[in-house]
Amino acid sequence: MEAKAGSTYNIAVIAGDGIGREVMPEGMRVLEEVGHRCGIGFNWLEYPWSCDYYRAHGRMCPEDAMETLSKSDSIFLGAIGQPDVPDHISLWQLLMPIRRSFDQYVNLRPVRLFRGISCPLAGMKPGDIDYYVVRENSEGEYSQIGGRMFTGTPRETAFQESVFTRTGMERIMKYAFELARKLNRPHVTSATKSNGIIHTLPFWDQVFNETSARYPGIRANQLHIDAFCANLVLKPQAFDVIVASNLFGDILSDLGPATTGSLGIAPSGNLNPEREHPSMFEPVHGSAPDIAGRHIANPIGQIWSGAMMLRHLGHGEAADMVEKAIETVLAEGKTRTPDLGGKSSTEEVGKAIAGAVC
Repeated sequence: MEAKAGSTYNIAVIAGDGIGREVMPEGMRVLEEVGHRCGIGFNWLEYPWSCDYYRAHGRMCPEDAMETLSKSDSIFLGAIGQPDVPDHISLWQLLMPIRRSFDQYVNLRPVRLFRGISCPLAGMKPGDIDYYVVRENSEGEYSQIGGRMFTGTPRETAFQESVFTRTGMERIMKYAFELARKLNRPHVTSATKSNGIIHTLPFWDQVFNETSARYPGIRANQLHIDAFCANLVLKPQAFDVIVASNLFGDILSDLGPATTGSLGIAPSGNLNPEREHPSMFEPVHGSAPDIAGRHIANPIGQIWSGAMMLRHLGHGEAADMVEKAIETVLAEGKTRTPDLGGKSSTEEVGKAIAGAVC
């Protein structure tokens, strides 16, 4: 449902670490531009939660951070992570609490080959790569159940449990099929490995088959994850909507954008479809400490994530304007960052896309 012009939104902004601090201003710049044109206001609530915050306070964010974020309409995230802070700390003290506290059980990642980008796959042209990865975002392989025993001894042992619930699987699969129906993409493919993982993934397959039976107009099939990765490279045009567990979805939604030319352009949304809690939007790329501070990071992933946020808030026309501006700048080929073979700065690309909004 399209929201009315004149709306103003409280947007929690967490620029985070590394290039997150460089691409975030460009995402905000483009949102401000399209907001001005469409009568949408943004009240930016900026929070310094990051690895720097961890070094200063011994935690990634304050104890009341989730309560603070719950008062926002949406969350706009840059990137989190630094080499001197273990990934399991930065992830499990900030990103995972946000995703799980707000039941953001859908991680939605569009994958698209744009005009003007040289595809690393031979023979691919715009339109050949255009699909969505729907990743289960709250359970699966990324559970907190596990531990280590006999640490520091020859008997040292680590174990990690996967958690697959019928509720979790049914709702992510329903979302995938409903998305296929809404977008007129009549094909849903499930990622599995039930030939090797004996309990959880046969259960996943069972629920997928049960769900697909309720959508007779949508073609459904499944691929084992190893064959799936090969097919994303060899024939990506075969996919419309992909549904996958937390781990498999994570892998596929990084591989996919790599085949379109750069992870720097890839967006994502961590969604609470029922809108009972705020959703969070972030680029797929990480904090990239190797290029941080050089202002050469590609801001398109952040900007496109902003378009996804607009669409989730009910401003589909404004989201279309941002996506068309991205397409225009890429097709012209005059302004692009080094990851796409150009020499432009992060700010120059952001300004070019803002200038193309119309």
